[in-house]
Amino acid sequence: MKPVIDLENISEEDLSATRICDLPLKIEGTWLAECIAQLYKELDDKGIIFKPECYLADEWLTPEGETCVGIPFYLAHPVLTRLEKKIMIEAEGDTKEWCMKLLRHEAGHAIEYAYDLHKRAKWRRLFGPSSLEYADTYKFRPYSKNYVRHLEGYYAQYHPDEDFVETFAVWLTPGLNWRELYKGWKALAKLEYVDELMGEIRGKAPAVGSKRKYWRLSILRMTLRNYYKKKRHSLAEDFPDFHDWFLKKLFASSVAQGQKTVRLSGTLVKYRRDILESVARYSGERKYMISDLLKGILARSRQLKIVTADDEPVILSHLCGYVTSLVMNYLYTGRFRGSSVRKGG
Repeated sequence: MKPVIDLENISEEDLSATRICDLPLKIEGTWLAECIAQLYKELDDKGIIFKPECYLADEWLTPEGETCVGIPFYLAHPVLTRLEKKIMIEAEGDTKEWCMKLLRHEAGHAIEYAYDLHKRAKWRRLFGPSSLEYADTYKFRPYSKNYVRHLEGYYAQYHPDEDFVETFAVWLTPGLNWRELYKGWKALAKLEYVDELMGEIRGKAPAVGSKRKYWRLSILRMTLRNYYKKKRHSLAEDFPDFHDWFLKKLFASSVAQGQKTVRLSGTLVKYRRDILESVARYSGERKYMISDLLKGILARSRQLKIVTADDEPVILSHLCGYVTSLVMNYLYTGRFRGSSVRKGG
């Protein structure tokens, strides 16, 4: 018999030992149901009769070739949302505005598959071949006007499918005057094509149905502890001694005998949140990744007992520049160590 879990009164230790499939979760009766209802209304208002089925999964996704949308299970209960934020720094989609952006994005994937839109010649000319392999990372051009801007991180530049669904999401957003917003952009041609495409499928049933039911929550038998362990491991690198060259070169080596010094770790603790917010804002990277980098720098600066004679503005300048360079290396190459970051003495 499936155990009865009281999420309101369970201890964090017991919660971590709970299997995901045993969590008493459903979409009905939650704020997620209201968001899904709003998505369906937005589609109705555009004359699109197809409504992608939504289910609880381990992440935001639309399975390839499927016409259903997966929503992360941690959004279905505030206790799990808080746990996600504690471990991952943020819970993707935990506000209504953010959730709706992601739902519109995933609905674009489902509609693409439901109507085989990626098979059209003009679709391929504008967005590129859907058959291209997804890369681990992508090089984006922040100032490019060939792509719309919907989700953070210039996601439309990731893959032809993402270019289409981000364009669709902008087109679907209520009250957004996309013709005026993207006037003079090459992305406007894509938006006008999406408008044309949606006119063609208006009132029509989808050509493709869901091939199978994706009730993935019932097959997720790992505990929450192992889920987060795996999630953090797959999304962050571990680099022993990685920061030594930076710390010694820019801080320890600049101290002359007799100078007044301060511990780098103290300044880092004091301004950690400011650095995190600044780097996240300008790089578009997820906060938990940046937070992990800062924790690594802090731990290593303590181990090495790094001191500096620099004042706070100089320290902050060095730290922000260094962390930003690591994040950008990761975005472009999939690794934090790029050609500009050396290891050694």
